[in-house]
Amino acid sequence: MKPIHPGRFTGKLIFTLSLLLILFALVGSAGCLGGEQPQILANQTEEPIKADYAPGEIPLLYAEAEGEARSGFDAIAGIPEEERTFENTFLAFDTIITDYTDAVYPMLLMGYVHPDATVREEGMATDEAQSVFTTETYARRDLYDALADQVPRTAGERRLRDVIVKRFEKQGLHLDEEQLERVIGMKNRIAALEAEYNANLNNDDTTLLFSEDELRGLPPSALAGFARTETGDYIVTTTYPDYIAVMRYADESETRRRMLVADHTIQGDKNIPLLEEAIQLRQKVAHELGYDTWADYQIDGRMAGDADSVMVFLNDLREPLREKREAESAILLAIKQRSDPGAESLDPWDSTYLTEIHKTEEYGYSNDEVKEYFPLDRVLDGMFGIWESLYGITIEEVDNPVVWHPDVRLFRISDEADGTPIGHLYLDLYPREGKYNHFIIFGLAGGRMTEDGYAEPSAAIIGNFNPPQEGKPALLTTDEIWIVFHEMGHATHTLLTRAPYGTLSGFNVEWDFAETPSQAFEEWIFDPVILESISGHYTDPEQKIPSDLRDRVIASQDFGKGYSYSSSLLGSLQDMIYHSTEGPVDTVRIYRELHEELRGIPAIEGTQQPASFSHLMGGYDAGYYGYLWSKVYAMNIVDRFEEDGMTNRTTGMAYRRTVLGQGNMADGMVLLTDFLGEEPGIEPLYRFLGIHTETK
Repeated sequence: MKPIHPGRFTGKLIFTLSLLLILFALVGSAGCLGGEQPQILANQTEEPIKADYAPGEIPLLYAEAEGEARSGFDAIAGIPEEERTFENTFLAFDTIITDYTDAVYPMLLMGYVHPDATVREEGMATDEAQSVFTTETYARRDLYDALADQVPRTAGERRLRDVIVKRFEKQGLHLDEEQLERVIGMKNRIAALEAEYNANLNNDDTTLLFSEDELRGLPPSALAGFARTETGDYIVTTTYPDYIAVMRYADESETRRRMLVADHTIQGDKNIPLLEEAIQLRQKVAHELGYDTWADYQIDGRMAGDADSVMVFLNDLREPLREKREAESAILLAIKQRSDPGAESLDPWDSTYLTEIHKTEEYGYSNDEVKEYFPLDRVLDGMFGIWESLYGITIEEVDNPVVWHPDVRLFRISDEADGTPIGHLYLDLYPREGKYNHFIIFGLAGGRMTEDGYAEPSAAIIGNFNPPQEGKPALLTTDEIWIVFHEMGHATHTLLTRAPYGTLSGFNVEWDFAETPSQAFEEWIFDPVILESISGHYTDPEQKIPSDLRDRVIASQDFGKGYSYSSSLLGSLQDMIYHSTEGPVDTVRIYRELHEELRGIPAIEGTQQPASFSHLMGGYDAGYYGYLWSKVYAMNIVDRFEEDGMTNRTTGMAYRRTVLGQGNMADGMVLLTDFLGEEPGIEPLYRFLGIHTETK
């Protein structure tokens, strides 16, 4: 399962999402949750994946995995027509794909996290290789012919057949050989462009030097996290902890401006040409395949249905979000004018800083005060406790696991009733040189039914929180707790899957449904009981966040939604316009125009934000709208839990059974309706945003 990233809604929190479509695979008989549950295979070695590699090892292992998969596919294609069955074609296909991805995705992960630069480079090369191999596999006519005429025996097998056949047919098997070869060539070139784009970002080492005075306003805890030069200047990177500290606290406007410019010019000269070439090639591929635009091609088969529906949805949000953002901007401008009376507008580097001031003044707290109640380990313990309460599971940390770096931790998830293993979760949460510098989740091994029982899924969450320092543990702001819960929402989708087929398990769902569990689970932290339960002062875990402070923290979360969701709308429209435009696309110009319209202020001259908008170069192209689209579903789920209780075991088990466990065994709308008792509506999203429907 390929990586999924959280949405970045505030400041640096428009995170990067990467890479291709999710591709679990599996084997076994039909049927999923409901009725008798499958036996879970115990992992005796406590090494759910190969978690470390020596230089030179990945290319050899990858070649072996691809060779075995290719041989397996050749064998399926070679079965005489009269001997083909659903089992020796579709189920065998899933087995081969699963074995391949289970072997390859841990290697791909190493491209983002391994301490050795050579291993990272080899891991990134694996990403391009698996993309090319997957493209070529789904373009094989002989393989398609062996599959297409098989008759499913059950509803589950029918779902499997429909999903796989759709993927083959969208690859272009209706084309003649010359056209198909042209499409494959262009898709492989796109994969190479995406790999190079993301490698440039992963290898970026941009730093800035600031004097102590230039960082005036930053708390000592933030300053302590920066390296220093021999002359005493602070060395600041563009990684999340450094960036957000500067943008939130630096009193000097010029310091924040330099920080934002650095972040929005990362790899600009290299990545803008790669992105724009990829967009042009996507246009050509869409036309070859019979679609008007790449957006139409990508959205075909997703919950939205077509690009027009997406644009109607996004355009309906423009005006109400503009009104909300302008009301917030007026408050922030008044704060700015206290120190700069001549200011007539906000600058792009002002909002995070001024919002922090507003929250401190309006709600009487600072992030530094609040985070003392939220050590990382306490938050994890509390969050795991919520999982256990909701889903009937137990979570234990594995002692001395084999991992790629000493910072990495491994957790075992088991069934509460009988102790059988369910899955494993890796956490790699502190920054280091050469590591991917935002937040992302990787599915590493897919859940699937086998002859011996249900194979355990595994996943890894990669993050970059400030590490323990000055005798204090890692402490999280509420924004960072939000990130933890977002990623853990993805993890539940991955680890609690019980879909029998890997191509349909975990978060291998319609792409505009994939962010639903993550965006729902974010909202748990704003429940008073939950927020208190995951707290505990770092000096005394029994000292919970005071109720008055807790309530002020929760109340403050409504401020800034106009700006943050306008940013999400900006990214969604940016993506859709790029992939709905004919001819050359000036990505920077389009971004600048949307920025001025949707944020009310011009983008900084000379910056190149599309160069680091990596959602666009791996899986979320014509798909970034999925954050807003999925938020509709997420808020409907939250409404159900708020009515029943955020830790209600009955509701949690129903959610696990009908949504999390199902994977892609039915359309997302069917799963949601099954859980909610009715189709989800947009009203919960508008209520969450503080938007009145009559203003829409």
